[in-house]
Amino acid sequence: LLLYLTFGTVAETAIVMLSLPFALVGGVWALWLLDFNLSIAVGVGFIALAGVAAETGVVMVLYLDQAWEELRRRSTAPTVGDLVAAIEAGAVNRLRPKLMTVAAIMLGLLPALTAHGTGAEVMRRIAAPMVGGLATSFLLELLVYPPVYLLWRWYGEVRQSAREGA
Repeated sequence: LLLYLTFGTVAETAIVMLSLPFALVGGVWALWLLDFNLSIAVGVGFIALAGVAAETGVVMVLYLDQAWEELRRRSTAPTVGDLVAAIEAGAVNRLRPKLMTVAAIMLGLLPALTAHGTGAEVMRRIAAPMVGGLATSFLLELLVYPPVYLLWRWYGEVRQSAREGA
């Protein structure tokens, strides 16, 4: 509901929500690799992972929207090539902030993931899904979001404006 209120479209909300399954897959892989069972601590890690994945997805979609709006200001009838260039520019602008966010979170969680001693068992189970999920979420947002956004904008607006102009 909050995502829909932010973007105002079901499509952009769905694009952001697309990050959750990808992030959860990475979290499950990390649990499998570390041989952890499901527990309350693992559940807390997945909840935190879902929040971070949704937040970074929102920022990526906002960058793509900015690139699209800039294109629309420059061109009254954008072509598919213009749209691809705008999306590439938006995704490239998002690369450094995304790398910094993922690196900071992963580096911050590595001590918890490798800790031994009092409370380490719980902290490792919270950190594991987040580290694994951020890795797959990072790849999703850089490799899958731009083509999905391209298809949505192309079918929704560029293709429609080309038809109207013909």
